[in-house]
Amino acid sequence: MIGVIGGSGLYGLEGVKVLERIRVRTPFGEPSSEIVLAQVEGGEVFFLSRHGEGHAYPPHRVPYKANLWAFRELGVKRVLALFAVGAVNRRFNPGDFVVVDDLIDFTKGREDTFYEGRASIPLEGQDKVAELLKRGKVVHIDTAQLYCPQMRKHLVQALEELGLSYHPSGVYACTQGPRFETPAEIRWIERAGGDVVGMTGYPEVVLARELTMCYAGLCVVTNPAAGIAGRRLTSEEVINLVKQKERDIGEVLRRFVASLPQERTCGCEQILEGAEV
Repeated sequence: MIGVIGGSGLYGLEGVKVLERIRVRTPFGEPSSEIVLAQVEGGEVFFLSRHGEGHAYPPHRVPYKANLWAFRELGVKRVLALFAVGAVNRRFNPGDFVVVDDLIDFTKGREDTFYEGRASIPLEGQDKVAELLKRGKVVHIDTAQLYCPQMRKHLVQALEELGLSYHPSGVYACTQGPRFETPAEIRWIERAGGDVVGMTGYPEVVLARELTMCYAGLCVVTNPAAGIAGRRLTSEEVINLVKQKERDIGEVLRRFVASLPQERTCGCEQILEGAEV
């Protein structure tokens, strides 16, 4: 099962049949929104709005752990995360898609693991995740390949077939927010190797991986980053650009879901092997 997480400006899926709306309570609190079960290309996906109804949650307050745990309880094995981002790489233009393949974390103090050692919440279940939580283990997952290569391959294929402007790789730099970055911070990120900048890419990807989920991030570039744009940035332009790309996002999702094999051949489900201390 695929779970889709919508970012800024994307609070639902256009042109799909809604089958059910689900409220899930988790040991980590309530998710940021109800979860919608929708029919896409003959298959089913779950959709969750990262920022909630009316964009209620700023980046540093998103209940990331509850969101991913809710997906786990619903049987989600793969997560497709959608993001609105600013372009640090000067080759990236507003409206471009980016299939990110790496991440730099510049956030502060976010809860970014389920495995808290003796402070872990012991939960029922028979899989490796439940076992490690019940035993109160400390876990260090490998992050050399955070984003699922199988999912990334099929995203690139969908973008190529649709003739959309895209970049097959890119480094996502995640900042704390909710303010936009300063020009000096963007210069720093550029020197560090960041291609796009956003506020919600971390810890979401790490939490998904800790639950042995495949995870891919599809970004929509909404604007040049601070200092590169040469003008004041606004939230309004971010939302407006995403709205303009809604149809394209829907087409990418449909092709992606139709082409992705049910069998996971990426090895992502093995991420916990050898990770416990």
